Amino acid sequence: MANLATVIANRGYYYPPHLIKKYHNTSEPIDIKFRTKRKVRIDYKYFDPVIDGMQLAVEAGTARAAILPGITVCGKTGTSQNRGKDHSVFFGFAPRENPKIAIAVYVEHGGWGGETATPIAGLMIEKFIKREISPEKKQWEERMMDKTAIKVLADNSYQD
Repeated sequence: MANLATVIANRGYYYPPHLIKKYHNTSEPIDIKFRTKRKVRIDYKYFDPVIDGMQLAVEAGTARAAILPGITVCGKTGTSQNRGKDHSVFFGFAPRENPKIAIAVYVEHGGWGGETATPIAGLMIEKFIKREISPEKKQWEERMMDKTAIKVLADNSYQD
């Protein structure tokens, strides 16, 4: 889903996603296959209407918890039905022009997309772009950390 957000944000292209276990400041470059631009076969003209809708979802729809002052966030919420509590989904990117981050958040049993995944994504986008959480968003950070699933993840530290 994050790669889909990347394709939309870049209006038709992406670089293959990959995982890196460790990165050392060396002269060895990342493999060329991960630095090669891949284009999708969708005409460029179709991206702006989708991006307009994603911006509206954040500014006036179910993704309002991702609003960040000074940053135009574009996103889409989702709710994945489940036999128990539904799963919470959000994917998007920011800023709208010259995007710096594409993100997908999926929280099992998190409820509606705007309930859990969206505020988490908003916090992650803000932290990535601004390097800190603004005082206005501290309440969201505390609220998300109080959720059991998030607390379990935050309490576990993983080391290489």
